[in-house]
Amino acid sequence: MHARITGTLALAAGLVLTLNTACADEVTDQLDAAKQAYEAGELRTAAETLNGAVEAIRARITAGLLTLFPPPLEGWVADEAQSQSGGLASMLTGTHLSRRYVREDNAEVTLTLMADSPMMPMLTMAISMPFMMQANEDLKSFSLKGERGMMEHTPGSETYKITLMVGNRLLVQGEGSGLTDAVPLEQYLNALDLEAIQNALTD
Repeated sequence: MHARITGTLALAAGLVLTLNTACADEVTDQLDAAKQAYEAGELRTAAETLNGAVEAIRARITAGLLTLFPPPLEGWVADEAQSQSGGLASMLTGTHLSRRYVREDNAEVTLTLMADSPMMPMLTMAISMPFMMQANEDLKSFSLKGERGMMEHTPGSETYKITLMVGNRLLVQGEGSGLTDAVPLEQYLNALDLEAIQNALTD
């Protein structure tokens, strides 16, 4: 047991080396406190403190992932990017990151990045079997930067939804409302670095 806990502390300490100085100070302080609590026989305190260090590392990783979203286009403003990775959300949807953009006329675009989403098999089937989309006049095939997907739009409506498969594990989704056409949605999707996103979310 002693070897296992010591090994866990050593692993966490190794992860700290990837963080910046400010975050590393926070994490190493907690690791030191956890080690002291363990050596003093305060096992519950040691575990709780170690969990705090792990959460700080995860927060730093998530903060880095949220920078994958592009800045707002001219005339638009953006909310802070959001993460739903971890816990129950992770079990149900995989890693789930999103950011909402709003224009002065109240048009909205929301970008969502999903790794290991349970939606992937369904989308793969729809794209590989074109007749499934042909049966729904609101759906049509769509491609961007060599990645396949589909666009959903009801004629006459101001809402658009584009879903792309990137590799075997990543879904990129854009949803727009209050739009006269899909151009703003496509511009935001084009602004994404799909290679960087795939490397960050699926490595």
